[in-house]
Amino acid sequence: MNASSWRACAQVPGVESERVSMKTEPYREALYREAPYLRRAYVLGHPISHSLSPALHRAAYDFLGEQNLGYERRDTLPDDLPAIMRGVRHPDGTEDAPYIAGLSVTMPLKTAVIQYCDELSETARVTGAVNTVYPRGEKVLGHNTDVIGIVNALRHAGLEPEPIKESAAIVGGGATAISALAALHALGYRRVSVYARSLHKLGSVQEAADRLGVQLEQISLTELPQNLAERGHHPVVSTLPARAADEWASQLSGLKGASATHRPVLLDVAYNPWPSVLASAWEANGGTVVSGLEMLLYQAVEQVLLFTDRTLSEGELLSLVNAMCEAVGLPLRASVS
Repeated sequence: MNASSWRACAQVPGVESERVSMKTEPYREALYREAPYLRRAYVLGHPISHSLSPALHRAAYDFLGEQNLGYERRDTLPDDLPAIMRGVRHPDGTEDAPYIAGLSVTMPLKTAVIQYCDELSETARVTGAVNTVYPRGEKVLGHNTDVIGIVNALRHAGLEPEPIKESAAIVGGGATAISALAALHALGYRRVSVYARSLHKLGSVQEAADRLGVQLEQISLTELPQNLAERGHHPVVSTLPARAADEWASQLSGLKGASATHRPVLLDVAYNPWPSVLASAWEANGGTVVSGLEMLLYQAVEQVLLFTDRTLSEGELLSLVNAMCEAVGLPLRASVS
């Protein structure tokens, strides 16, 4: 699988592929290419000290022979973005103002950074969130690689989508829930249940569902344990923060349809601590669990391909993924298909 086909996995069906054009300012692409030793990439967010992105990216650039491409954490709040984005557009090519290969963007910046992008990918537009910023020519582009991260994490867990038979669900109603909705849509699901404590706060999720053409059922989180036992959901993506699911997870008493030949899949985007109370309860009731670290891995793979503008053969891509797995203690892969 080359980089192009890898990226195609993240396209959102039913959405026009045109990018959304915003403002344009020149980016000194020629100088960037002439001084690759001055390239840098950063992960931006707050707090950021816990991020495993540097371990993943540095392993990738070492594997690709990009030793002169540095990757660092940068604690960033929305008010810091104007100065950072000026540096992206107008680098001096010095150690203090290097050429930027790309930015990994996390909370609380995923919507705030949109105004600084010239164009958005269709996935970023549909989800209303950008976690990846990178220059191309004279433009700065915004993309959301969380979607492909969720898609490939679920596939790695063994999910073989059967949207007509299966009832997919999302737990939580924040920005990651919208990316999960787009990922489920990309996997073919057109009906999705979303569980949340405050249903009146699901407006953005509902708007995304309307854009995607997904029928969304909004259900109180208090009903989830009983619905999992009596109604069943597969797959399920929990987008709740660490420990936020502990109370209801301890009430889990069964997963309808779980058997020796069918293990309902849960992606728990939280991965520290691991296993979570939810992950342990899910496995104890006969399900298969994949941690958010897998999502982080696969969204980072896409970022690496974008930041380096690489096209890889299937074998090269597999070796890249495994180099990144080793850096964070994930099991090695046998394939990327």
